[in-house]
Formats: sequence, structure tokens, C-alpha cells
Amino acid sequence: MTWEVVIGLETHTQLSTVSKIFSGASTAFGAAPNTQASAVDIALPGVLPVLNRGAVDRAIRFGLAVGGTINARSVFARKNYFYPDLPKGYQISQYEIPVVVGGGVAIVSPTRGEFFVELTRAHLEEDAGKSLHERVTPMSQGMSGIDLNRAGTPLLEIVTEPVLRSSDEAVAYAKALHGLVRWIGICDGNMQEGSFRCDANVSVRRVGAPLGTRCEIKNLNSFRFMQEAIEFEVRRQIELLEEGGRVVQETRLYDPDRHETRSMRSKEDAQDYRYFPDPDLPPLTIEKSWVEQVKASMPELPAAMKDRLVVQHGITAYDAALLTSDRDLVDYYGHVVKAWQAGDAPSNKLVANWVLGEFSAALNKSEIGIAQAPVSPSQLAGLLSRISDGTISGKVAKDIFDQLWQQGSRGNVAVQLVGQRAATSAGAIDVV
Repeated sequence: MTWEVVIGLETHTQLSTVSKIFSGASTAFGAAPNTQASAVDIALPGVLPVLNRGAVDRAIRFGLAVGGTINARSVFARKNYFYPDLPKGYQISQYEIPVVVGGGVAIVSPTRGEFFVELTRAHLEEDAGKSLHERVTPMSQGMSGIDLNRAGTPLLEIVTEPVLRSSDEAVAYAKALHGLVRWIGICDGNMQEGSFRCDANVSVRRVGAPLGTRCEIKNLNSFRFMQEAIEFEVRRQIELLEEGGRVVQETRLYDPDRHETRSMRSKEDAQDYRYFPDPDLPPLTIEKSWVEQVKASMPELPAAMKDRLVVQHGITAYDAALLTSDRDLVDYYGHVVKAWQAGDAPSNKLVANWVLGEFSAALNKSEIGIAQAPVSPSQLAGLLSRISDGTISGKVAKDIFDQLWQQGSRGNVAVQLVGQRAATSAGAIDVV
């Protein structure tokens, strides 16, 4: 009999508010330790939390984007546990009644094709602080420090049903979710700074058998590490079971240097946290008018834009899917289309080919984001128009593109060598 892998993901998405979820302290990244921790964040006696409306706005926005149910009434609870970077001795979270229930995210599975990953819930909570184990000061050799700047940072924890069946599916879902939260503007998605962190619950079972014992791999902040961690953990559990052992429910960490997971602590169940409603916070009431207000501010979602690009721009569904996988990428495509102002299907297809081909390859090679790209949309539009009218060949255009990439704004000289002037301003960023 073969083994079946069962995976559920919990994703901690840092919401893009300028202040924390229950205090006015800043959420900016990179400040000196403990300079952005208010009296509320460090739980001084007598302080009271006040809910940040902007965090709720972003939770509603997410619920609308995934087709979930936004509860008209949700409750904040105290999740009780001791950890050095948790000043109160409990975390304010949501348990029995979260802000969003259900919904899902569409992905393409390598083995199952188009697949809808069902979500269990999405709930609001505060982040904890951060333990610093490296040498913090010249006098702290062999000691750990605590930075409470992150304490109270607003999070939306997004939980899937255990419906993922491989590391490939888990990564596909994580990438789709990462793109979605950035698309709708609720999270910057910076994984290096901890804005988007995933916990993977992994178990194995014989096909058709009940669910096995799960282990949770904490704080995976890269897609590559997620894939490596899940694949190692699956191998570890299968080998353990085939040798007659048993899997122990526990929390594990992934060591990227050794390419292995290792035990961190025993895994608690919900009852171990002694959840109870937070007496300092009233129930969160979300009226229909609030939801409608947020809905009116929602951008066009990726699936809808994909369909529209196929119909109105005449590009392939495959290219449209790739473009709409990243908001910055499709915005750049839209800039180029507007700068060229040709508007016909052949022109749009050429733009899509170059944005997904030469442009994306250059970004990857240079290891930079679209905002740092040295070739502007108007420059690329001017270059492509010269291919379209037969002034230059595709091969010559690639050589000129390389010069543009290396020289930036000074690269206009290269275009002028073939009688090209840069196109005019790109105008508004929306794709039309």
C-alpha cells in the first residue's frame, strides 16, 4: 500500500496598517529594538487595548476576495501560554468566532490540475515579540535578548482545510495566497521581514485510512524552504512508521543548513491554551454597510482581470494567468500597452511575450523587483513599436534591450541609433 501526504497550512499575514492592532505604536520595520513598544504592547498595569479599524477593514477585504463569510459578530479571546517574548502571558486572538469563515483560493496542482483550496477560517490576532539569540551587545555573550517591537503587530491568520497532498501543492497555494494579499493591498508580502510566514501541518497515512498524527513546522518564510521542509518531514514520518515507530504530535523547526526538520516542543491542543473571551474587548460587530463600503474600494481581482485580458486584449489564457499572478507585473504590462497606444491584439501579444520573457528574465538575473527595473514601460513600448513596424528585427531588439537594461535612462541613445525615440508617459496604471 502507498502512503498519502496530508497538509494544511496556517499563514500569518502581517496587515499593512501603520499602527498596531491594539495600540498606536508604529509597525515600521527596522527600528532599534524596543523603540516601538508602547505601554499597551508591553502590558503595563492599567492599560487597555483599543481595536484598530484599519485591521478590520483589511480582514473584510480578504474575506470578500476569497468568497468567505464575514461574520457580523466575532469575538476576541485570550490564548494563554508562557513565552519570554509574550509580555502579557497571553495572546489576543480569535477562537470560536473568527472574523472570516470559509472561502478558498484557486491553484493549479501539478497532479490534479485546477484545484480549489478550501479555507477553514481567517482570524485577527496580535503578533508576539522576537527573541534574539545572537550576541546582542558586547556584554551579552551567551545570553538571549527580547525585542518587543513586533509585539502587537496586526496579523490575519489564514487556515486551510487539510486538503493539500504534496509539497508542490502547498507551495502553489502559498504563492497564490501571497500574490492575492499583495494584490488586494492588505500585506506587503515581504517574507524576509516576516510579513508573510507559513506553518505547515504535515501528516501521512495509508490511502483510505484515517488522518495520521500531524507535526507542525513553524515559521517557514521562503517557498523553497517550505518545499524542502515538507519533503523532509514526509520522508521522516514514512521511515519512522515503516520501521514500526510512531509519529509524536509536536512542533518542529526547519534547519536550512542541514536541510532537515528538528523537534522544538510538544504540540499543544486548543484546550491547552485555555481560551476565553477577552474581558477588555467587546465583540467585534461588522454591519452590512461597512462590508459594502469595503467592497466598493476593492480592486478588480486576478481571476476577473485574467478573463478580461483574454477577451479584450486578445492574449492567451496562459499568458493572462502569468501576468495576473503578480500585481506589479500586470501593472507594468498595462503601462507598456498604454505607452504604445496601438491597442490591437498582435501588439498586446507582443507586449505580453516581452514582459513575460525578456523583461522577467532580466529581473530574475538582476535579482531586483519591478520597481527597480532600469527599463521604463515607455522605453519598452518604443522598442516594441519598432519591431512591429519592421524598423528592427527581434534579434536587434534584444540587443538594444540589453543596452537599455545596462544603461537605464541613458539607454535612449541605443534606441536613437535605430531612429527610435522613447514613447510618451504611461499615464494611469490600470490595465484597460
